[in-house]
Amino acid sequence: MNAAILVESLTGNTWKAAELVAANLQQAGWGITGLSKVKEPDHASIQQADIVLIGTWTHGLFVVGQAPAGAALISQLPVMRGKQAAVFCTFALNPAKTLDKMTRIVSGLGADVIGGLAMNRRHLDRNAEEFAMRLLDAVPARS
Repeated sequence: MNAAILVESLTGNTWKAAELVAANLQQAGWGITGLSKVKEPDHASIQQADIVLIGTWTHGLFVVGQAPAGAALISQLPVMRGKQAAVFCTFALNPAKTLDKMTRIVSGLGADVIGGLAMNRRHLDRNAEEFAMRLLDAVPARS
């Protein structure tokens, strides 16, 4: 299985989460076709991937108005019809409906969103491992 990872990161937490997820997936035998910024997507890596993982940080006023940062950029990603996708976000206090909003955006690109995970920035190692395990369980290995 091959995954492309696209990330919108402000302070580096979401990028670190993406690297940890990638390492966990590689350890399980997956290939990573690319790790790129949402605003500069690696189109070839998306095309080569079986699944596209899209991550961003959660912005909002403490516990009000949370939304995926870079939502407009995510909505401008290339069409992913026929691709599976999964979303993740990092947060400090409360992600609220950030994953739901991301799922709607990525589904609008034609991808089949199979799930997602909100990752507390203080527990990135544990959360990245959990997300990778969920992906391994959800996506059947190719024969």
